[in-house]
Amino acid sequence: MNSQRFLLWDIPTRVFHWTLVLCVVAAVVSGQLGGNLIDWHGRIGLAVVGLLAFRLVWGVAGTTYARFRQFFPTPSRLRAYLNGEWQGEGHNPLGALAVFGLLGLLTVQVATGLFSNDDIAFSGPLADLIGKEVSNRLTGLHHLAGDALIGLVALHVGAIFFYAHARGRNLLKPMLTGWQQGEGEPARGGGLPALLVALAVAALAVYGASGAWLPEPPPPPPAAETPSW
Repeated sequence: MNSQRFLLWDIPTRVFHWTLVLCVVAAVVSGQLGGNLIDWHGRIGLAVVGLLAFRLVWGVAGTTYARFRQFFPTPSRLRAYLNGEWQGEGHNPLGALAVFGLLGLLTVQVATGLFSNDDIAFSGPLADLIGKEVSNRLTGLHHLAGDALIGLVALHVGAIFFYAHARGRNLLKPMLTGWQQGEGEPARGGGLPALLVALAVAALAVYGASGAWLPEPPPPPPAAETPSW
């Protein structure tokens, strides 16, 4: 048996991936159920903001196969893949399209959610920065993006099963263990400085999205006194 293997996915990439999976599932469930869970829906949205900010930095300064330039789906790469000529590790060009699609759609989802409202008791942390009419429009876009996100996630999961059963390639195991069987160049780069920068940017993004920097709203005017007579 071939026991050769190489490091494909680093720990930060794997932690990001599975944390994002949990957050997306929790966001969909809490958003669909609503009620008291809507506050948790908002908190989960802030967590996704941090995750996306982290991935943006890690996609530039992370390890080899996590870098965006490594798997960006250029026309030539897509053409080579469709012609059966592409060779590489990590995300293939079609998979890369799904990755960028998911990241882009999640960005739209959380950005609109920050300004949305439910016309009952919940308002996004930045909703006070815009008018009610604009907030209502963004709320509608937030719902549409949520439906599109569910569809894209389902397509992504279906592709994983397709590769496992039709191509005999397990895409889940390397994302769990970090190791890919076979010969290949191990992932390099990243390191503690890049990780600390990515975490700092993520923390700043969550702080900015939370609206904690906004001034406190003015207190409501005192109630008018009722004449005793």
